[in-house]
Amino acid sequence: MNSVKLTSNKNLYNFCSPYIIAELGSNHNGDMNLARNLIISAKKAGADCVKFQSWTKDTIFAKEKYQDNCFLGDDYRQRDDYTLESIVEEYSISESQLLEMKTFCDEVGIECTSTPFSRQEVDFLVNKLHTPFIKIASMDLNNTPFLRYIASQNLPVILSTGLSSLAEIDTAIKTIEQSGNSQIVILHCVSLYPPEDTQVNLNNIDTLQAIYDYPVGFSDHTLGTCIPLAAVAKGACLIEKHFTLDRNLPGWDHKVSATVEELACITEGSKRIADALGSKSIKVPEDDVRKHEFRRSIVVTKNISAGAKISESDIDFKRPGNGISPDEIKYVIGRTLAVNKSEDEVLKFDDLV
Repeated sequence: MNSVKLTSNKNLYNFCSPYIIAELGSNHNGDMNLARNLIISAKKAGADCVKFQSWTKDTIFAKEKYQDNCFLGDDYRQRDDYTLESIVEEYSISESQLLEMKTFCDEVGIECTSTPFSRQEVDFLVNKLHTPFIKIASMDLNNTPFLRYIASQNLPVILSTGLSSLAEIDTAIKTIEQSGNSQIVILHCVSLYPPEDTQVNLNNIDTLQAIYDYPVGFSDHTLGTCIPLAAVAKGACLIEKHFTLDRNLPGWDHKVSATVEELACITEGSKRIADALGSKSIKVPEDDVRKHEFRRSIVVTKNISAGAKISESDIDFKRPGNGISPDEIKYVIGRTLAVNKSEDEVLKFDDLV
């Protein structure tokens, strides 16, 4: 399987200790002080990276969408308390703000990137923000011209697969490969906010691992910590999770985002699970002292004098395991004692003629 060097100090492959992305998206609500607090909290919770979303009112929606004045969070109801255009402008992050956040992330010691929604935003991320990789949102998996442009930047590409059939995923991957880029990380994703447990289909991680020679991760929209941790047990090399300081804040994603405590649970639990999965080769981690403490030895069941022949009724098996082990009984039955042995005494080979 191909591994992908995602950053200067992180190599991704299936079943590695996963790279954790705290998806800030627009959860900063256009407030850079809130963004700073999100960054600090993500770092304290153990995340490797914070990710914003780079879009403007001109790159995310067409004119008719603004005229409808409703969006997913409204269940397609029209609003009269604000316009979609005004909220998009309020919740977007400008290039100067993103550069400011990148500088702050460098000071805090956490990676910073953003998902682009246009070629202009790709250019900014590559040339100004110096992003180590580019994350492609599920909505753009079938945007083949955009995929080709992103692939041409020759940076690692993280591809979310929400909304997509296997045929569409295959086309997207081939599009990136045909552009000369084989630095691909595939993310299993369900673009429901939140999905029911029965809709998550974590077994798709196995499917993607079996079909493609690329590392597979998980972009999570479930509530809580169980599902992303289960994905790590499936070998997910990367976990992306929406992150907030308060689920009651106004905005698009706060209600389905992990809290500080939940993100800390995911980051710590992910590393423990990866360590615990270990190797598929069966090895014995316990030392001989531990073995002797827990295993059994052959003991005599009564006082037996030297010269007597040992029968099966003369022996039993008890701890500790520092004598003759039970699986060596065939070397004991019928043998002659060289010394006297007391009831319940451990038998040694030196005790036999």
